Amino acid sequence: MIKKKPKEPDFYQPCLSIMLDMNHALCQLSKTIPWVELESEFSELYCRDFGRPANSTRLMVGLHYLKYLNDLSDETVVAQWLENPYWQYFCGEEYFQNTFPIHPTSMTKWRNRLNDNQLDKLLEATIKSGIKTRAITPSDLDHVNVDTTVQEKNITYPTDIRLYYRLMQYLVSLAKRFSIKLKQTYLRIGKKLLRKHSGYVHARQMKRAGKVRKSMKTKLGRLYRDIMRKAPPEFLLSIEFHDLSELVGRAMKQTKTSKNKLYSVHEPNVECICKGKAHKRYEFGCKVGFASTSKKGMILSAVDFHGNPYDGHTLAQTLDMAERVTSFIGSIKRVYADLGYRKHNYTGNAEINIVGRSRKNLTGSQKKWYNRRSAIEPDIGHMKSEHRLDRNYLKGNQGDKLNVILSACGYNLRTVYRHIVSIFLSIIQNYLFSTNSVEHCPS
Repeated sequence: MIKKKPKEPDFYQPCLSIMLDMNHALCQLSKTIPWVELESEFSELYCRDFGRPANSTRLMVGLHYLKYLNDLSDETVVAQWLENPYWQYFCGEEYFQNTFPIHPTSMTKWRNRLNDNQLDKLLEATIKSGIKTRAITPSDLDHVNVDTTVQEKNITYPTDIRLYYRLMQYLVSLAKRFSIKLKQTYLRIGKKLLRKHSGYVHARQMKRAGKVRKSMKTKLGRLYRDIMRKAPPEFLLSIEFHDLSELVGRAMKQTKTSKNKLYSVHEPNVECICKGKAHKRYEFGCKVGFASTSKKGMILSAVDFHGNPYDGHTLAQTLDMAERVTSFIGSIKRVYADLGYRKHNYTGNAEINIVGRSRKNLTGSQKKWYNRRSAIEPDIGHMKSEHRLDRNYLKGNQGDKLNVILSACGYNLRTVYRHIVSIFLSIIQNYLFSTNSVEHCPS
């Protein structure tokens, strides 16, 4: 277990427990998170007798919680940690620190070492925090909502000509690293063709735009064949060129009706998903599924799916994670889903209710919970607008899994944080009301 070693009292440094207001919501939130359990769970990520001393688990977990709680980047959260004593207290510091705790790249390296069980523990810790503050109760598991959305990847809107030009840039860059002298790079000409193509498309001159796109594709093929002729054996056997040549082959062969299309060079696993939205016809990323409590809106599971599966075929995996994460407080009894979950693949003990358009044969209580099915929609909206679900900047399929779970963690912590604030405000209001009543009471 990697813990932060207790320091000897330093009378020349300000102690955080003295200089801060311990009634602050972030201080109260830090006391509800099971740090000891997280430290024992993540102890296998560290080696005691190799390399430099490791940073504490509480620091790394706390920085990721703060990042997704406040919708910040790695660089920004480390910079603001240095300026904010409440954040330092949340991450386990005893004294105010004047130096950066880590380099921002350490957060990326630490994230990439997490496995599925450890990610589940991060989400489970936020639910335990909600149980401790009564932001969620065991009875809330009686009614759970599920839904899916698209987690978009950080890529430009894909077009064939831009994809060809991007592949040319990658090929030229890789050839320069191996000192391959090319007959022509076509980068200057390719930039002119890009501008010309955008002008033709803007003017609705699609035949001319098609000719420019075909010219860019021809130049990509010339560049690739020139590199193949002049490349040394170690270049042809390198993993980087092998992966890049596969992408070039996919881009050159794909047509309008092709399957498994290539949409991005740096994120080749991105999928095109059509959800029927009027304002955004296509989204490029992966499908993600959520389960949340109907009453309080606490996220119980967050799962990423690749291959654009049917919504009903994601239900089993979504509820399996929710049952794992909430096994310490009870079991899920009733689940409410929209019509996209018909013919689902769930075989567990929970009762699945498909919320249709008719409410004729339902009791008053059933109508109430059927109408609450749509409460998960604003939860997803808040995760997209406030907790980094709208655009995923993390790399690869592992980045999809990390981002969706950490977004759910940030949303849950925000829910607990606001619950603590509401309790504190109600105490103040009751105190002020009681003092005013005493003052105005006739003697």
